[in-house]
Amino acid sequence: MFTDTKPLAQQEPESNSLFSEKILPHIELIAAGISGLLILTGWFMAHQEAQTLSIVSYVLAFIIGGFAKAKEGIEETIANKELNVEMLMVFAAVGSAIIGYWTEGAILIFIFAVSGALETYTMNKSHKEISALMNLQPEKAWKITSDGTTELIPVADLSISDQIIIKPGERVPADGKILSGTTSIDEAAITGESLPVTKDCSDEVFAGTVNISGSITVEITKNADETLFQKIIALVQSAQSEKSPSQAFIEKFEGTYVKVVLSIVVIMMFLPHFVLGWSWNETFYRAMILLVVASPCALVASIMPATLSAISNGARSGILFKGGVHLENLAAVQAIAFDKTGTLTKGVPTVTDIHIKEGLSEEEILLYAASIENHSNHPLAKAIVDKAAATINKPLLTLDNVQNLAGFGVTAKLGDKEWKIGKADFVGPDDAKSFGKDLFNRLSESGKTVVFVKAGDEIIACIGLKDIVRTQANDAIQLLKDYHIHTVMLTGDSEKTASAIAQESNVHEYIAECLPEQKVNHIKNLKERYPIVAMVGDGINDAPALATANIGIAMGGGTDVALETADIVLMKNDLPKIAKAIKLSKRMNAIVKQNIIFSISVILLLVISNLLQAVDLPFGVIGHEGSTILVILNSLRLLRG
Repeated sequence: MFTDTKPLAQQEPESNSLFSEKILPHIELIAAGISGLLILTGWFMAHQEAQTLSIVSYVLAFIIGGFAKAKEGIEETIANKELNVEMLMVFAAVGSAIIGYWTEGAILIFIFAVSGALETYTMNKSHKEISALMNLQPEKAWKITSDGTTELIPVADLSISDQIIIKPGERVPADGKILSGTTSIDEAAITGESLPVTKDCSDEVFAGTVNISGSITVEITKNADETLFQKIIALVQSAQSEKSPSQAFIEKFEGTYVKVVLSIVVIMMFLPHFVLGWSWNETFYRAMILLVVASPCALVASIMPATLSAISNGARSGILFKGGVHLENLAAVQAIAFDKTGTLTKGVPTVTDIHIKEGLSEEEILLYAASIENHSNHPLAKAIVDKAAATINKPLLTLDNVQNLAGFGVTAKLGDKEWKIGKADFVGPDDAKSFGKDLFNRLSESGKTVVFVKAGDEIIACIGLKDIVRTQANDAIQLLKDYHIHTVMLTGDSEKTASAIAQESNVHEYIAECLPEQKVNHIKNLKERYPIVAMVGDGINDAPALATANIGIAMGGGTDVALETADIVLMKNDLPKIAKAIKLSKRMNAIVKQNIIFSISVILLLVISNLLQAVDLPFGVIGHEGSTILVILNSLRLLRG
């Protein structure tokens, strides 16, 4: 009944997509409308005792209104070698005509045609997000040629290292790195974040985003078919084509159910005549009604529209589900393990404390320290340089004789003194411990890394740095606790640092000094305690654990390996969206249950009413097709919010 979305490589041409989404529903509605007019004509002719013209009108109504669904049913029956609900409708309509109920059979075809057109429309609405995404990809870009001029070329012709100009108001055509210019970028298409992001030299820009304020020159870093934007489209298309366990069961159940219904209908054609004394005409008529009302159209439509709507909703919010199975299972998660660095924390150290020897200038010492550390590429050194840039309005000093001792620290000559910047073992453990009366212990216990500044033989300052916990981490963990989900932090940091971060982020428990290869074992241990376990990570070393967990969740700012391994991707590093994804999963499962209970209840009610001779064919058709439409509309509620 529903058509799967094809993978990106097999995507239909844009003209075919346009026909499917905009023209096809209108053609189906027009066919249904013509069928309805022919039914009225046939009914009028019958009352004018022009029986031949009446039957001709009804036959035309059958052909025009039922052609699309009959063709679909026959093709699927041949392809799958199994009967389906479309064939049940065809049999019921033809059977009604055979026993002289032309009007009822034609009405069945008419309502079935209207229902089919509405199904096509509503299913296209579920696919709308992916179509909207694909329309965001620019087709051409302004490439800078070798002589410095620009030419407009197709995006597909761009190569890595090409330079392009992106003007204000234009969409970014490909992933790249800014070479010159400053601007604001609307990344809503990628991250779901509505606020623009300021971009400067060396910052990354992504295809499909919008350049708002300034003209920028960008160097292409990925081919057009390898961009993050294309990955998002491929992921959403793959998710829409992958069936959830419930949908797979329903589709498998459909074939068996249709066979059972046909068997019962055959029995119904004879048994009531001999057991209940019905006339042959009434017996056959009730058998045809049974064909209609027992058809599982609404039941079959209970899951797929809901799944597609939820996946589309998530994609619009920057949450990518790689399949209905992960979306369905997420509601049952009982424990979530978090990588620390880059997931619960920002992944980069930040200066939090500066303690200067009394009588000295903090600004001057920070300037000297940053000038020395500027010669090191260590993350701690970069954090000190960034701190100076943010607080001091002076250029860094130009220094000679700077030595970077990897793993220890940096030395430099300033005036007549040798300066050393590094950890306690580098500047002298005894001198470090004596500075500031247990200051080192206090900073360490709060999860901070301590760097000392030594001028000559005297330590003149110590700097505390920390990988800052994300501002949303605490709120995100609390939202998960509200769902009674157990949270665990996995980190390779020391016990003191892990304890401080765990307390600050509010997780239930933590595992410190955890090597990357040990994360897999800890996930396996969690799975022994909890049936469904999720893992959240961002790095290459998290990929094995993401694959081991029942559900892997990758931060969108992480590595490509983590993004490809995970089952769910948060395009913006927004931890509270994990709780939003769980809420969406629970909503979807609830709506699916509503749909299934409602569709089965309607089938039972109509079947019993038919056995009691309390429902005629037109009302049976309305009840059956109406329930199908209501089920689909109920599923489309997931597109909101």
